[in-house]
Amino acid sequence: MQIIPFEAALGAEITELDAAMALAPAAKAALRDALDAHLVLLLRNQSLDDPTLQRFSEIFGELDPPGPNPYGAPFLPAFPMINVISNIVEGGRPVGNLGAGEAVWHADMTYIAAPPKAAILYAIEVPEGQGDTYFANQFRAFEALDADLREATAGLTLVHDAAHNSAGMLRRGHVEPADPTETVGARHPIVRRDSRTGNRALFLGRRPHAYIDGLPLAESERMLDRLWAAATRPEHVWRHSWRAGDLLIWSNLAVLHRRDAFDASARRLMHRTQIKGDQPIIE
Repeated sequence: MQIIPFEAALGAEITELDAAMALAPAAKAALRDALDAHLVLLLRNQSLDDPTLQRFSEIFGELDPPGPNPYGAPFLPAFPMINVISNIVEGGRPVGNLGAGEAVWHADMTYIAAPPKAAILYAIEVPEGQGDTYFANQFRAFEALDADLREATAGLTLVHDAAHNSAGMLRRGHVEPADPTETVGARHPIVRRDSRTGNRALFLGRRPHAYIDGLPLAESERMLDRLWAAATRPEHVWRHSWRAGDLLIWSNLAVLHRRDAFDASARRLMHRTQIKGDQPIIE
């Protein structure tokens, strides 16, 4: 196994590793350490079935079930811990989530008290050159904050929207809030301290409908605009262009990601797992 860092603010490619193989404890530990160090890991040319994807994912911790399915029943009843990300429709029913549209900058499921700490996404079928995914290093973003903004975030809590997914779809059972002060969802500190490394990262979740608890709305909006501009500066970002067989692992609690839209007539099919998270260290 070789670990080759990218010439970017985050990310590394793992080569000479078959994720379908049973790995030795030392190799598993090296992968966990690499994820802590690089935040995003890429393995190319993998061939995984669903049981193998689950087994590989468990290297990084206990599996966490997917978020609510807007279409009701699980996409994969035999593998309820695997989510399907796809725009494919068969028999008038989508086979997966999120369609072909753009997914805005976000971290996954931050609207719950203990969001997943990592995500694993395996590309089965993709239109090459479309639907690129971008990742932004939130440790770097925090370190680069203007001094006044860094000081202003101390002790502040952000309300993370539970009503919408990253494609902007209203989740079943929710109503559209009149304004961000009515946003329903978990409250998290704006600055999160990693429980393994002790490093601090911005923890913003998703911009639409977000609200800084206790501030006047106009002040919350101004501060969030500044924070999001800082969080997604180009120097903090790495861009991934997908190929079939790609396997990506990322640290959900320290990385934001977004996706370009792609041709809705093209087929895209990915299987995804996620790893249980923990409560942040509150300071």
